[in-house]
Amino acid sequence: MSLEPRADRGVPELTAQVVRASFPKGTFAVRVREALGPVFEDDSFAEAFAARGRPAISPGALALVSVLQYAEGLTDRQAADQVRARMDWKFLLGLELNDPGFDFSVLSDFRARLIEHGLEEKVLDLVLERVSGLGLLRAGGRQRTDSTHVLAAVRVLNRMEFVGETLRAALEAMAAAAGDWLSGWVSPDWVERYGARIDSYRFPKGDDVRRQWAEQVGRDGFALLEAVYCHDAPPWLAQVPAVDVVRQVWVQQYHRDDEGCVGGRVKTFRRAGR
Repeated sequence: MSLEPRADRGVPELTAQVVRASFPKGTFAVRVREALGPVFEDDSFAEAFAARGRPAISPGALALVSVLQYAEGLTDRQAADQVRARMDWKFLLGLELNDPGFDFSVLSDFRARLIEHGLEEKVLDLVLERVSGLGLLRAGGRQRTDSTHVLAAVRVLNRMEFVGETLRAALEAMAAAAGDWLSGWVSPDWVERYGARIDSYRFPKGDDVRRQWAEQVGRDGFALLEAVYCHDAPPWLAQVPAVDVVRQVWVQQYHRDDEGCVGGRVKTFRRAGR
C-alpha cells in the first residue's frame, strides 16, 4: 500500500449539524474532536507505507479509530461497523454521513505496520496522552493507557471474538446436522452464551472477567470435542467441517494442564499490558 496524505478539512457541515442536533451534550467521540481537533496528520505515518501501490486508508483516521476501539471495548469487526453506522464517529474522523467506511481487516494491517516500523509509541501515545490528560479517557484500576496496553487489549478482544464465533458456528452447524443429539447434550447456559453471533456481543470490561469468559469458552470447546469423539457418539459427527475447525483452533489457542485447567493465548491480556 502507498500513502496519499489526506489533509483534515474539518468536520463536514452536514455531519456537524446532524450530530450536534442529535447529541446536544456530546459523546466521547465528539468531545475528543472538539478538544483536540485533527490530532493525527497522515504524514506522521509515511515511513510505514510504500511510495507506490494501492492508496491506503487514512492512517490518521485509523489511529483515532484504534483509540475509540479501546475506549469502548470493541473488536476490529465491531469498530469497523461503528465507523459505518455511527454519526459521532464520523464527526470525530471528519467524514461525510454517507461515507462507507472500510473493511475490518484494515485495522489489523494498520497495527502490524505500526509495530513493524516502531510507530506505535511515536504516534499512538500522542493522542492517548492528550486524551487522558484532558480527563476524557481514564484507566480502570491498575490498567494503563499507553500504546502497548491499548494494542494488547485490542488483540485479546479479537482473539475472544475468534474463539467464541468459531465455537458458535460449530454449534449452529451441528444443530442443523444433528439437532436431536445436540439438544440432549448442551445445557441452557450454552444457548445464552452462543445463541447470537459473537460479533454482536460487547465483551465485559476488566482483565479477570475477560479471562474467565475466554476460559469458559475454552472449556466448552473441549467438552464439545470430547462429546463428538466419544465412542457412543455418531461417528460422522467428527466429520462435520465446523467441528474440525474447532479442533484446529483449540490446538492453536488453548491448552489444558494435567488437572484439566484451561489456558491459552487469549489469556495474554494481563501479561501483554504490563
